[in-house]
Amino acid sequence: MAQSQNSSVDLTIKATSFAGIGTYGDLMIGNAALEFYNEKNPEDYIQIPWGEIDHIAAEVIGKKITRFAVLLKQGGHFAFSTRDNKATLRAVREYVGEDKLVRSISFADVIKAGVRGVGRRITGRA
Repeated sequence: MAQSQNSSVDLTIKATSFAGIGTYGDLMIGNAALEFYNEKNPEDYIQIPWGEIDHIAAEVIGKKITRFAVLLKQGGHFAFSTRDNKATLRAVREYVGEDKLVRSISFADVIKAGVRGVGRRITGRA
């Protein structure tokens, strides 16, 4: 069984990890790390120490946070969704700081950026 990095836990909540195939389990927010444990296989886990997190991007549709991604300093990322994403991000904010919680760009913004990029290439502007 995996050994938790946390000595105290602030929040434990049911969650889905989107690393590959969606995996169901529990997300734990504690004093040392953000941890995800698969409910069917305890040996399948993700432990992210607070010092390794570059920032967290939340996907917001309307007023609802649908999922969030934890981006690491080494360039990797993990995406999660919990039963209450707002409460989860409030608990995380205590450890990573409010400046590292950002709103991810929407699908419409991605399309706009792509159209602008194509327009720049056509007109010859870099």
